[in-house]
Amino acid sequence: MARLEEVPANYLVQILSELRNGGLIVSRRGKQGGYALARAPEAISLLDIMEVIEGEMLELPPSVGGQSGRRVNNAWKDMRTTLETRAKAITLDKLMHGTEAMYYI
Repeated sequence: MARLEEVPANYLVQILSELRNGGLIVSRRGKQGGYALARAPEAISLLDIMEVIEGEMLELPPSVGGQSGRRVNNAWKDMRTTLETRAKAITLDKLMHGTEAMYYI
């Protein structure tokens, strides 16, 4: 998988560990082991993945003080809402090659 996706193996292991801890994938050890999605691809959104890997998207500024603080805070909220809405609409099945083989990581 690291070779196919052109991701360093050590980095891929870290990502898979975070996805497993976040409940998006499951892993099995042994000869028939590997990684598989914990839910169907259409039930896992890009937002789910982003939140597991990065945490809350576009955290709000800690202060709304100053002359433009409230306006900046509202703009930030709008951007976060837009990003979350778009990321939630993109599910893994939309990112797959169209083969069931991609279901197993």
